[in-house]
Amino acid sequence: MDNRIDAIYGRQSIDKKDSISIESQFEFCRYELKGGEGREYKDKGYSGKNIERPDFQRLLQDIKLGLIKRVIVYKLDRISRSIVDFAKLMELFKQYNVEFVSCTEKFDTSTPMGRAMLNICIVFAQLERESIQMRVQDAFYSRCTKGYYMRGRTPYGFDTEPIVMDGIKTKKLVENAEMDFAELMYQMYAEPSSSYGDITRYFVKNSIDVYGKALQRAFISKLLRNPVYVQADMDIYEYFKAQGVKSKAPGNVHGGQ
Repeated sequence: MDNRIDAIYGRQSIDKKDSISIESQFEFCRYELKGGEGREYKDKGYSGKNIERPDFQRLLQDIKLGLIKRVIVYKLDRISRSIVDFAKLMELFKQYNVEFVSCTEKFDTSTPMGRAMLNICIVFAQLERESIQMRVQDAFYSRCTKGYYMRGRTPYGFDTEPIVMDGIKTKKLVENAEMDFAELMYQMYAEPSSSYGDITRYFVKNSIDVYGKALQRAFISKLLRNPVYVQADMDIYEYFKAQGVKSKAPGNVHGGQ
């Protein structure tokens, strides 16, 4: 007698209007149980680009322990959007005699045609993910070349100021009084005999705090490597070009100052 149980798995990357919630996914999956019981596994806030998700790893562990009879999902891309990962998962399911059920796609993994259709669909799932990734990268690059501030923590020595560029509301970086201390770090480090330790001791001795705390060596290292403090001109463009940095628009250089 097979005492194994059914497993329902749901995944949601982020909350947005066109994204189906995990609870809605589970409602679809419960129809496949036909009144039976199923153990639920869910990962919220995780991408389908890999399988490194806490509850999914727990599901895989339960499969290997021989506890799972079927894995039921709302749609196969809830499991994975990677062809390589999905192929490995299908081998694992086959090894432990676990049936895979997609509620909205109705695949029969017990037949060669069903497995072939499953693989075709996962190819398109990966294509969709990579297409979205490429569109995001292109949009990010386009906004950078136009000088838009791309969010994240405002660099030390700067504030943000609202502006409108090409009809789009965005922000630009403007220097504040702390920029004097940022420049001091550069000036001190430019001295051959000066070290991170010398700079931190000077700041502590003169009661100069950074973000309300004593200056740390790690902060100096990070600041000195941040290109936002570099004057944007053709000299620095040629420098980065010599280091192997590629640019799609060499005549359009933007920087922090």
